[in-house]
Amino acid sequence: MIYANTFPWSRFVNDRISLLSHDLKSINLQEYVDAKYKENLNNVPVSDEDTPYAKRMRELFYLNIKWFMITLLTRKDRMSMANSLEVRVPFADYRLVEYAFNIPPEIKFLNGREKGVLRKAFEGVLPKDVIERKKSPYPKTFDPRYTALVQKWLKQVVADKTSPLLDIVDLKTVNELIDTGGTSYKTPWFGQLMKGPQLIAYLLQVNFWLKEYKVKLV
Repeated sequence: MIYANTFPWSRFVNDRISLLSHDLKSINLQEYVDAKYKENLNNVPVSDEDTPYAKRMRELFYLNIKWFMITLLTRKDRMSMANSLEVRVPFADYRLVEYAFNIPPEIKFLNGREKGVLRKAFEGVLPKDVIERKKSPYPKTFDPRYTALVQKWLKQVVADKTSPLLDIVDLKTVNELIDTGGTSYKTPWFGQLMKGPQLIAYLLQVNFWLKEYKVKLV
């Protein structure tokens, strides 16, 4: 993943393309993704003192801050505000982010661990079992009831001939996705954890967005 020559959270572009309609497949999406990736790398602030590894780490942190982290913050805002909660993210303070961005990777990953320097900084402040706790990403549901619900909903969407989603997807591939509960899609479609059931939910969101805002393909 570190040396993937693309955005690290969306490495399997061809798998995504397989979901698209015949007309959309004719668009060279891989070329577009590659161009955007290179465009972003050109914006990464690098140091002449960076080793090749440090430079690559700086690129990855930049890409994650500018793109992937935005989706996490948006998700946090939506989930918390939907439940009347005001959630703060102190580690996202811009001053801390700017400082941490320039910490050399060998210090960031102190003792060969993710969040190594953070764990070290809180020694004697937090209990050891908290400091040594394994990194936990944003939760995703493994509940089979969730899969069953989104399966049923997407089945209704594709059965409705007026659904705008039908204009952009390959119906055979999507039906296979529904029938298998998402297992026909073998790779994470986003990040490291979002797989079949989450892809089904995403397609539902796309259909809602197209319908709600009357988006038309031209």
